[in-house]
Amino acid sequence: MRQYLTVKKFPWPWSRRDDGQNESSPLIPKLGAAKAEDEELGHVDRKFQTGTPSDQIHNSPTGTRPHYSYSLIDYFLKYFLFLCNLIFTVLGLVVLGLGMWGLVSKESFAQEKIGSIGTDPMLILLTLGFLLTLLCLTGCVGALRENCYLLKLFSAIVLVLITIQVLFAIVAYSMQDQIEGYLRSGMLAAIAGYQDDLDLRFITDEIQLGLQCCGADTYRDWELNVYYNCSAPGVLACGVPATCCVDPLENGTVWNSQCGVGAQLLDEFTAQSVIFLGGCLGGISRWIKQHESLIVTVAVIVVGVQILAVFVTTRLMESIRWHKAHA
Repeated sequence: MRQYLTVKKFPWPWSRRDDGQNESSPLIPKLGAAKAEDEELGHVDRKFQTGTPSDQIHNSPTGTRPHYSYSLIDYFLKYFLFLCNLIFTVLGLVVLGLGMWGLVSKESFAQEKIGSIGTDPMLILLTLGFLLTLLCLTGCVGALRENCYLLKLFSAIVLVLITIQVLFAIVAYSMQDQIEGYLRSGMLAAIAGYQDDLDLRFITDEIQLGLQCCGADTYRDWELNVYYNCSAPGVLACGVPATCCVDPLENGTVWNSQCGVGAQLLDEFTAQSVIFLGGCLGGISRWIKQHESLIVTVAVIVVGVQILAVFVTTRLMESIRWHKAHA
């Protein structure tokens, strides 16, 4: 038999290679598969380019988020709110200190006076100072530390205060007659306890000196006081306090505490040269009418500052949330 020898072709360097691809080979992708793969890669590239910021962050070469810095307005709002609250915090501490000083100086914490401490006017200063300090300290720390919970609490309390003030103004305007009746009752009670309560005495004297008045409606209201009543024994009978006198200073330098002695025995024509005949309720009404525009202006400024504080706090909270979300 003739034998055929199979000789393999040796790959000489000068021989020409066959670079053609055999489409029937399972290891070489076909043209249709290559085209589909190109389309899929193009879709992935487009998805990467149009993906969400979080996808872009994860797919970015560095894997880091872009840095967003605070603007000048954000810094201004932050430190403006901080400084304003800091100023009112100091003011609240001053009021708190005055209230505490008044209670201690009058020995209101003594055992014999502790029962009447609830009616002490200094307790009002103490309470207002404490609340003002606590509120403004909340806004101060919240702005400085960028704490949204404290800022939210601060803005909520300020909104409640604005609502209370507006409601109080509406009620006061619509109930002027009833308020005048309450003032009359309060002043008559202060006249009756003038000698027994140093706080009522101080408040009454300041009102009569400031408004140049005497009594609630007339100087004869001092008959309600047991010491100034005409049936009372003593030198004060049928008299009025020295703060009712037209010129309580003798020779312009020395306080004459006896200038109102026997003033209730005088007729009005003679008494008007010695004491003020008009009551303090009329003086309060005249003072309010004379300073009505000033009162309205101050009230609008106070409410406006509080509304501005709420607006600044809200804007600052939005800025803090945005920067935390993109940090």
